[in-house]
Amino acid sequence: MCGITGAINWGDGHVLARMNDVQAHRGPDDAGLWEHHLPDGTWIGLGSRRLAIIDLSPAGHMPMSSADGDLWMVYNGEVYNFPELRRELETRGHTFQSRTDTEVILRLYEESGPESVKRLNGMFALAIWDTRKEQLFLARDHFGIKPLYYIRRGERFAFASEIKSLLELPDFPRQVNFEALHHYLTLLWVPDPLTMFDGILKLPAGHYAIFQGGELQIRRYWDLTFPSAEKPPQRSESELIEEGRERFLRSVRSQLVSDVPLGSFLSAGLDSSSIVAAMARTSPAPVRTYTITFPPRYRVGETTIDDPAVASRTASHFGCTHTEIVVEPDVVELLPKLLWHMDEPVADPAIITAYLVNREARKTVTVLLSGVGGDELFAGYRKYVAHYLARRYQILPRSLRRWVLEPAVLAMPVFRNSPLMGPTRLAKKMARSGSLPPESRFLTDSTYLSEDQKTALYSPALRDSVNGFDPWSQHLGHFANVRHADFLNQMLYLDAKTFMVSLNLTYNDKMSMASSVEARVPFLDWELADWVAWNVPPELKLNGRSTKYLLRRIVQDWVPPEVLRQKKAGFGAPVGYWLANDLREMTDDLLSEGCVRQRGFFEPAVVRRMVEENRSGRHDWALQVWQLLTLELWQRTFMDKSS
Repeated sequence: MCGITGAINWGDGHVLARMNDVQAHRGPDDAGLWEHHLPDGTWIGLGSRRLAIIDLSPAGHMPMSSADGDLWMVYNGEVYNFPELRRELETRGHTFQSRTDTEVILRLYEESGPESVKRLNGMFALAIWDTRKEQLFLARDHFGIKPLYYIRRGERFAFASEIKSLLELPDFPRQVNFEALHHYLTLLWVPDPLTMFDGILKLPAGHYAIFQGGELQIRRYWDLTFPSAEKPPQRSESELIEEGRERFLRSVRSQLVSDVPLGSFLSAGLDSSSIVAAMARTSPAPVRTYTITFPPRYRVGETTIDDPAVASRTASHFGCTHTEIVVEPDVVELLPKLLWHMDEPVADPAIITAYLVNREARKTVTVLLSGVGGDELFAGYRKYVAHYLARRYQILPRSLRRWVLEPAVLAMPVFRNSPLMGPTRLAKKMARSGSLPPESRFLTDSTYLSEDQKTALYSPALRDSVNGFDPWSQHLGHFANVRHADFLNQMLYLDAKTFMVSLNLTYNDKMSMASSVEARVPFLDWELADWVAWNVPPELKLNGRSTKYLLRRIVQDWVPPEVLRQKKAGFGAPVGYWLANDLREMTDDLLSEGCVRQRGFFEPAVVRRMVEENRSGRHDWALQVWQLLTLELWQRTFMDKSS
């Protein structure tokens, strides 16, 4: 696991060193730089910060070169099938100087070029400079588990694992990308390939790129695919359970390779409990597990915090060495720091809990397994259930829905600090979207500010800047790719291409690497995911109101019954409590009329109304206020400071 960076005709060795060092948290164990000048004056530089996981010796130093010195590579990630690939290469006469997967990838590229990336099963972002062809090759893993940012200015090109590395480049003006801002205010995050920085983009998941002679070509090498809704798979449930269990065990087993201590996140949920169950069946030593929780006063009225007692009992069931981390963070100090690590404003307070559990776990382990991806693979989100409930709801007369039920639900109070707060929030979301067609309903359920609300919030200048931008253009393009599939599979595909990669995997990477922890995601073994997508029919993913039905059947003999009965709970944080207490003064300061007016993006009176209505309980604007607060902190961190 590492941080990588590089540049062509942009800056010099000193700039490259700064680009590398600003990512030091991604790789505290080693650092390396390589520079090369072509006869025509072209300059190329590569940099790496290494977190040593496999082969801790100096043989794993990067940038790493081929034996003849023609290829130079920097690499971030882990490829879990590298032992098989290595044996295959050895039968063809290759010899190796290290035990790293880095060297295996480099040798495979020597043989097969860009097509070699299709053979890799793992998480990776890599760059290879070919001195013979005078070209740079970049690749990002199938699901986008590892980030890879780039910027191009004519003959100049640069890339990095984190945006802050690219901000070290000279002659790069920091400007907000208004299309990305419009997306952020719709979704709470910015979808790939955009970033909030104008000119900086993300290489899409499952793609590689070649930069040669000033030209950039980007090509897709893999995508998740589904069968036609007209021709569903014909396999028995028992067959799928048996094969699914073997494939899941194989994925977890392959991701236990490590020369440093390894453990797992453990919440009260099915995904992390399933991973721990598989680890316990594979590992001869007790599994190290880590759960984060907050004191009871933080939990009042919150619906997205897992029950630590269930996690503790689950860990005891498997004989784990369990650590329960009780935190009372100084969120006023912590939030700006985490936004620096995130590079972009991400209005999901789960970044805080993710960082804290990684920070504490780092005291005893360097690698943690995570359950990210289980919901998108096996259908675990409540919004998938909502789709089928909406179909029943639409049987009711339209007049009853429009003039009686929906106004009544939308008029309901917030029920702040009550167990009814979560169900009421979901009911209001259903009232807004329940009568819409499937695609529109799904997109509406993903929206945190409607078009009318954004129009009221935006200043005239911002309205002009975002005019013509469709916040759903990328989502609609993804829908079009799987129009042939069952609508549940369409939703799963869309979330895998947007929500999962741009939010969940992004903060999973950034918050783990902030503490120099490698986070692995066994559910996103692409061979496992491909098998589930093609072979598991929709009714065995979502069976009635039972989410992740097949996964529950796969692990029902492994995990305690109470894990199977647990309701869905996000890896969240007490945002309502923080806004009402710890962050109250910061909110009043950063979202004051003077600050909002000076920034020029929003109408001060609308921002003030949202803050006051949220505090009084007249309206639930908690995530939207958090969103505006996060945006202002990000601008102060990156836009108001030179470097």
